[in-house]
Amino acid sequence: MEKFNMSKNSSFYALGLSYKKADATIRGKFSLDAKAQSILLIQAEAEGIESLIVTSTCNRTEIYGFAKHPYQLIKLLCENSKGSVEEFQEVAYIYKNQEAINHMFRVGTGLDSQILGDFEIISQMKIAFSLSKSNGLINTFMDRLINSVIQASKKIKTDTEISSGATSVSFASVQYIIKNVADIGNKNILLFGTGKIGRNTCENLVKHTKNEQITLINRTKDKAEKLAKKLNLVVKDYADLQLELQKADVLVVATGAQNPTVDKAILNLKKPLLILDLSLPKNVNENVTEIEGVTLIHMDYLSQMTDETLEKRKRQIPAAEAIIEEIQEEFSAWTRGRKFAPTINALKAKLNDIKMSELDFQSRKILNFNEEQAEIISNRIIQKITTHFANHLKDENTMVDESIEWIEKVFKIEAMVR
Repeated sequence: MEKFNMSKNSSFYALGLSYKKADATIRGKFSLDAKAQSILLIQAEAEGIESLIVTSTCNRTEIYGFAKHPYQLIKLLCENSKGSVEEFQEVAYIYKNQEAINHMFRVGTGLDSQILGDFEIISQMKIAFSLSKSNGLINTFMDRLINSVIQASKKIKTDTEISSGATSVSFASVQYIIKNVADIGNKNILLFGTGKIGRNTCENLVKHTKNEQITLINRTKDKAEKLAKKLNLVVKDYADLQLELQKADVLVVATGAQNPTVDKAILNLKKPLLILDLSLPKNVNENVTEIEGVTLIHMDYLSQMTDETLEKRKRQIPAAEAIIEEIQEEFSAWTRGRKFAPTINALKAKLNDIKMSELDFQSRKILNFNEEQAEIISNRIIQKITTHFANHLKDENTMVDESIEWIEKVFKIEAMVR
């Protein structure tokens, strides 16, 4: 395996945990807020870590960096979170050198996201990069690598459809509302239920409809008030549900009740009403469709929309992987060139020393020795020799590390730091 070490004793690692093996409780233990991330970076610098970035989202916490042994990075993570080494070992992954690079590309381009094609993580990587850079923890290798991942992410987003369409029920519901309700920005929207799906739907409604006429109702009013305060919305008492239903153009139901909470009996409508039931089990009785002007859309229909979207996205994976491969090859070529450049320069210097010694010897031995011509000829020979070595090292089939060691040994060149 190719080494991507910046010195003789360090390697590049990617390690962490994600939604694939770690449940929400464990991910929560290893999550790092902004303060914890800053402290971790300060500690890393103090402990001699050359280059490192750390990302922490609801779905994953990861460290990418150089170390003599991965435990150096695991220790940083555990000491700055609530997770233990034992817990980490149960659910974690550790990648080294090329595998670590491959992993970073897949994460940064949304191929490893819980929702395929979700590009939110690349924004997190950019933030992590900036934070590490401000702490002096970005070396040339990391700088080039992250920018290559960003380049791949942009190209995949623009050249493929891997991020098109809605992939969550809450977002799909908002897209459905926008497409099917004219002048949505001026319609009355009632959200009944402020659990996780309700909150996500509400945030998407505010973000994508620019509607300021959204009313929240929840059995526990303080939960609704907390969300309303965050989004600057109106909250009504549960007792006002029937009255608010008469005002609504769109009703989103996302309660956790085990039986229907909305049925034909409580709807006394004077205008059309679109109802989206995002509850499981269903919280809107089918009998509401007996009322003229009522349209009922269930979560299962919206889920089918997201399933279709995911299938379409999956078909874009080969195109995305081809883009990653292309940009990774460019990065690898740069890495290889950067790795052997010091050795080629040292080889050239060694050959120049041999040349100077030989020219000095021959100038004293040969009468009318033409030193100028000898200089030109020997320089061309040195250039041709070093070019042959460089081309050999550039070849993708060459074991670069072994070849460099061989060159250093044969020409007695002092081992270069790579």
